[in-house]
Amino acid sequence: MLIDTHCHLDAAEFDADREAVIRSARDAGVQGIVIPAVERANFSAVRDLAHAFPGGAYALGIHPMYVHRAETGDLNLLRALARESLDDPRFVAIGEIGLDFFVPEISQGQERERQEHFYAAQLDIAAEFGLPVLLHVRRSQDVLLKYLRRKPGVPGGIAHAFNGSAQQAQAFVERGFALGMGGAMTYARALQIRRHAVDVGLQALVLETDAPDIPPAWLHGPARRNAPHELARIADVLAELRGVRREDIARATTGTARRVLPRLRVPEPAGY
Repeated sequence: MLIDTHCHLDAAEFDADREAVIRSARDAGVQGIVIPAVERANFSAVRDLAHAFPGGAYALGIHPMYVHRAETGDLNLLRALARESLDDPRFVAIGEIGLDFFVPEISQGQERERQEHFYAAQLDIAAEFGLPVLLHVRRSQDVLLKYLRRKPGVPGGIAHAFNGSAQQAQAFVERGFALGMGGAMTYARALQIRRHAVDVGLQALVLETDAPDIPPAWLHGPARRNAPHELARIADVLAELRGVRREDIARATTGTARRVLPRLRVPEPAGY
């Protein structure tokens, strides 16, 4: 059994064939899909979609690249929905939240301050309810960690699409985070990510696609839409890098996903 811990299944790219995409994922052994929100406008969409198929789960949060159009009221709504959703077994985390210092337009001045404000406020919400977080990490590892040290009530989560140093990786792991391994790992030139894939213990790695984004190396052409069924081949790449069987990767990363997202309930297929 495989779990895609980060998939934007509500994205417009899937509007024409979403049900077929879900079927293909299950046929490939992907029994669980976590769908993170990115802004207030899709809070309801990710919740409803997670309830539409077995193994669906969702997170609620405001993505750093969307905070420019967010308001304080959005944080109030997020807190209220998080409280209400504690009775919903499909609700597993606060996310996708974090910091993005890769895009120049939002990485300095007031825009950076705005990112940090929304990040800190959402960590407060996660700490208030004891919820893990799904972190967007782009050239922002040290600042993300700085805020996490100030919020000991955040129980960890997943550092999505992690591409920091070995020291930064260890710092996240020590704070209860798993590192997300996805399509970027499948490129031979992604040396640092591949080092993490080999050197970090499997108890601190999870699988993800970030679909429809971050297509793996075997998808070519202008319409390189990633999809959750690609997780099976991503698992094969991780297995090859570590010199183990795919079954070992599936078992270990599923266990890790359940540990860092303790609310996650994915029914195991017969014979697992």
